[in-house]
Amino acid sequence: MILYFSGTGNSLAIARSIAQGIGDEIKPLVEAVRQDLTNEKRIGLVYPSYDFNTPPAVRNIVPRLKISNEAYVFIVIPCGAQAGNSIWTVRRLLREKGVEVSYAHKIRVPDNSALVFGRNPNDQKWKFEKFAGRLERIIADVKAEKKAFHYSTWSFLGWIMGQPKMEAKLLGAFRPAVREDKCIGCGTCAKICPMRNIAVNEREEAVAGQSETVAHVGPHCTACLACVHACPKQALEVGGKPTIKERQYRHPQVKLAELLLRK
Repeated sequence: MILYFSGTGNSLAIARSIAQGIGDEIKPLVEAVRQDLTNEKRIGLVYPSYDFNTPPAVRNIVPRLKISNEAYVFIVIPCGAQAGNSIWTVRRLLREKGVEVSYAHKIRVPDNSALVFGRNPNDQKWKFEKFAGRLERIIADVKAEKKAFHYSTWSFLGWIMGQPKMEAKLLGAFRPAVREDKCIGCGTCAKICPMRNIAVNEREEAVAGQSETVAHVGPHCTACLACVHACPKQALEVGGKPTIKERQYRHPQVKLAELLLRK
């Protein structure tokens, strides 16, 4: 079983490719935490690197996973560039549960946070072709259940970024805000948020030409930016910068419906 955490589809696409290559199944990490996976002989974890570390949501879920300490466990990190401590952190969390990771690797994909810095993630699609060979290697290694650790050593920069005060600042800086004048209350952001951190409520004041409902972002954002990229009206913004439609990103092999949370 391959468990993935994905905001804009990169991790989902990688997990699906690996699953097809080794004849396995995939499942969202947020769903897997509610199930008993102790009978699974192979467990894969595919999740991105945020700010040189594991996404807060993944760190919260991994200790609660019910998996066997005899399973072959592997980690694959889709990331824009650096993996930081994203592998090391989860290896430590699993070791505390008595579970050892046997294999780890990373693969570069378009960086969905690029739009926050005024860049277009869609301009990075060249990474798919460049790193296709690495994905094939990862699939072959996992299928053979090899033991190897790439990009999984402890990172000082990852440690700094993971300090509570620093992480709180980073999460605050990347926390999306709703432009109420643009929001049409469609609920796409609420359905795609892996933290269930967005709600669509009635507006406090009715304005002519606007919908009766509007989205509200809660305090438990994990900075995946799924909502920013998925909003059809570019009503979610980061750092007060307008979201440009051409810079919204989703993995080309992933449909929006595949990223929406199941009830």
